[in-house]
Order: sequence, then structure tokens, then C-alpha cells
Amino acid sequence: MKSSLAERFGTPKPVIAMLHFPGLPGRPRHNRELGRSHLVDVVGRDLEILQGAGVDGVLFCNENDIPYQLVVGPEIPAAMAAVIGELRASVRVPFGVNILWDAKSSIAVARATGATFVREVLTGVYESDLGVIAPAIGDLAGYRTAIGADDVAFFDNISPEFSSALGTRSIADRARSAEFLGVDAVLISGPAAGVPFAMSDLRTAKDAVPDLPVFANTGVSAERLEEILGVADGVIVGTSLKVDGDTWSRVDPERADCLMDAARAIRSRSA
Repeated sequence: MKSSLAERFGTPKPVIAMLHFPGLPGRPRHNRELGRSHLVDVVGRDLEILQGAGVDGVLFCNENDIPYQLVVGPEIPAAMAAVIGELRASVRVPFGVNILWDAKSSIAVARATGATFVREVLTGVYESDLGVIAPAIGDLAGYRTAIGADDVAFFDNISPEFSSALGTRSIADRARSAEFLGVDAVLISGPAAGVPFAMSDLRTAKDAVPDLPVFANTGVSAERLEEILGVADGVIVGTSLKVDGDTWSRVDPERADCLMDAARAIRSRSA
């Protein structure tokens, strides 16, 4: 039986904050001289700031591994699992895993580390700057069961960044199909990390699947939070929490506090 968002995150309409890894081994941005300790230091610092601000969940992601791959080498999930494992005792909120753009690797790391969800493109077919994204949800669901990870929720990005859907099926059609195929939430994104999505897409998806959680996945900010949570069941936020709103910077404590102050005010008004 699927868990509700309140059961999974301890609150309705959760705010999930991104934990962006520096470049991982084998990728152009990886710093060989600083090595694994640098990964632990950067991710650990941001983790403490975000938890201190009161976020409801965090999402570990290899955002700096550009240009992204549709299938990653074993060094990527190995490095992520090692760092998450070292930080695991400090993680006080539910967390997820996102390896761009390799859903199977994300599921494996989620199982190894105790993550509660993965964020990936799990349904549909998309032409993208990275090549054709064509996940096989049946195979992914079978793999999840085979490794004992059935409790890892599938958060399905149905309007992925850097891409467009092949064919003529609408956002509503893709949302309804994802629900039928058993995902736990659908996500609506803009064209790139930190770029706002179209509110019309968010409303269309929510109208199509009123009983399935729908998340805003990019371009979330404190200023837009009330409008977004008026429709969405939760948000995933990264760029607006960074110093100067720069995706590649570290988390800014003041920005994190501002976002969560806004979230608490919205919740108090709707209580």
C-alpha cells in the first residue's frame, strides 16, 4: 500500500531541498586532488544548513556531473553511496536519490542507503539534448522488487528538463498514464534546472490526477511558494536556495530560512 505524503515526510505539502554533489569521479568537474573528503564536506555542510532551516526532506543528486549521461558508470553510484553512507547518521529527514539520468542506478543507491524515494524520468519517451530518453518502467519496477526496494517511491518527472515529449500526448495524458502504471508522484519541470515551469502545466497535471501527488520540480522560490502550493502537493527546490541563486554555488542559510519561513506561514494559514 502506498504511503501518503504526510506519512512519508511527516507533513502535507512537503518542501524537499536539493543536495547537489560536486563533480563525481570520472566526470569533467571532479576534483581529483580534493577527492572524497571534499564531497563529504560540501554535501555535509549543505545538509546541516537545510535541516537547520527545517526542510521536510532532501534529495541527493549528481547535478555537477555535466554533461549528463543516460547510463552512468559504476563509479558514480559507488561514490554517491559512499558519501551518503558517511553522512547517514546526520540525516534527520526523509531523503531521496537522483542520478542524472540513470533510473536503475538511482534505485540501487536508494536501496543501499535507505532512501525513501527516487526522482527520475520513469515513463514516456523524450527527445533530449542527451539523446532519446526511453525508460522502461516495467523493467525498473521489476528491478526494484528484485533488490528488495519496494518501499522506495517512484517520483516520475513527466516534463523533464532539456527535452520534449515525442508524439502528441499531452501533460494530462502522460500524468494519467503514469498514475495507471503505478508511480507514487508526478513532477512538473521547466526547461532546465532552476528555470520556472508553466503553472498551466502544473494545473493540468493536478486536474488530470487529483488523487496522485503532483510536485513542482524546478524554479521554486520563496516568492512563488504560495502560488505553487495552491496547486501542487509539494515542491523540490535547489537553485533558489543557493548563494546568489546560482545552481553551482553552495546553499545560502538566509535563502533556506526565507523559503521555510514562507512554507510555515502558508501552512499556518491553511491549518
